[in-house]
Amino acid sequence: MALLEELQAIDEQNVMATYLRQPVAFVRGQGARLWDSDGKEYIDFLSGIAVTSVGHCHPHVVRAIQQQAETLLHTSNLFYTEPQFRLAQKLCAVAGMERVFFCNSGAEANECALKIARKWGKRKRGEKADIVTVEGAFHGRLFGTLSVTPQKKYQEHFEPLLPNVVIVPRNDVQELEKAVNQRTCAVILEPIQGESGVHPLHMEFLQKARECCDLQGALLIFDEVQTGMGRTGTWFMWQQLGIKPDLLTTAKGLGGGLPIGACMASDEAAEVFERGDHGSTFGGGPLVASAALATLEVIEQENLLQNARVMGEYLREQVSSWRNYLPVQDVRGVGLMIGFDLKPAVARHVVRRGLEEGVVVNATSNATIRLLPPLVLTKQEADEGLLRLQRAIEKALYDYEIEKALAANNESDNPDAR
Repeated sequence: MALLEELQAIDEQNVMATYLRQPVAFVRGQGARLWDSDGKEYIDFLSGIAVTSVGHCHPHVVRAIQQQAETLLHTSNLFYTEPQFRLAQKLCAVAGMERVFFCNSGAEANECALKIARKWGKRKRGEKADIVTVEGAFHGRLFGTLSVTPQKKYQEHFEPLLPNVVIVPRNDVQELEKAVNQRTCAVILEPIQGESGVHPLHMEFLQKARECCDLQGALLIFDEVQTGMGRTGTWFMWQQLGIKPDLLTTAKGLGGGLPIGACMASDEAAEVFERGDHGSTFGGGPLVASAALATLEVIEQENLLQNARVMGEYLREQVSSWRNYLPVQDVRGVGLMIGFDLKPAVARHVVRRGLEEGVVVNATSNATIRLLPPLVLTKQEADEGLLRLQRAIEKALYDYEIEKALAANNESDNPDAR
């Protein structure tokens, strides 16, 4: 039995049915390329959903992991281990923040931020418990983070959720201003909404969020789980915007492929937690901290922030040029975080056809393709991936036309179906 078939059988029997997986088993990665169990090579325009930011198996990250694995894997946060504190110092420096709490994922980082906000609100005024979030946001699947992720497809099966969450329309400045009041303890925002299709929030909206939080004594939380760690061409998106949050969360690209999350704070927000307020058994462990520190070093040493800006602009220009002969609409994003729409809505067909052509992409909906290549992407790899993606879109459109013709024929052959 082939490896893919064997894994699919195990999946069917032993794994909870929470993922709709594509029919491919990846066994090796290097830089911006992946290879499957049959030896086929792919250009990776997804990076494990913005995780392998410095590419697959970067030698510097691999060495750091190997050396730490041979020395010390775990002791818990009841003791000191050097990698965690070296990472804390470095991460706070590049992020422009003061203190950090380490955890294991973006959802946990956001959960930490929400807990800080609630404690902050109780300290300021007992009834100050409302958290303002934005339509289309995605902050995680834990009960707290799910409660501030106002998308029906994620929430409906798990209600009732946490109370005191106020939802405002994306980029509606007036509604935001009305929503933030003396009962608000925090506003949580993604500078660019990733899971809903790469939708940047408008500068005016972000500025108003900062102003309202300052006026009402609330905390501004920027969820940069996806936009952080150089993805948009600076360490964090807030540094391009010039709008500094009180709490800043990150994960995904931080660990170079290993699971780690971080919630950072500045000014008064950095002093909210006290001993025993929060914790994590594995958070900031020696292995993941070593990998994360090595990842930060690679981004600096290889000038990957600049590469993200240059290659991101190049990809957006090339995809925009497809409008002359493909139904591409609304190419958007910053750095190497790119989304575009297709009409007709064939994005999910493109993902499948992309694998056949040897390019890994993601569809956030039937209409939207999301590109999140590694920051080490070269122009040659970009061109190879774009050519494969273009062919995948053409084949997906052909599939769509065939399906539409078959449906029309079936309808004409069956008058009762009309």
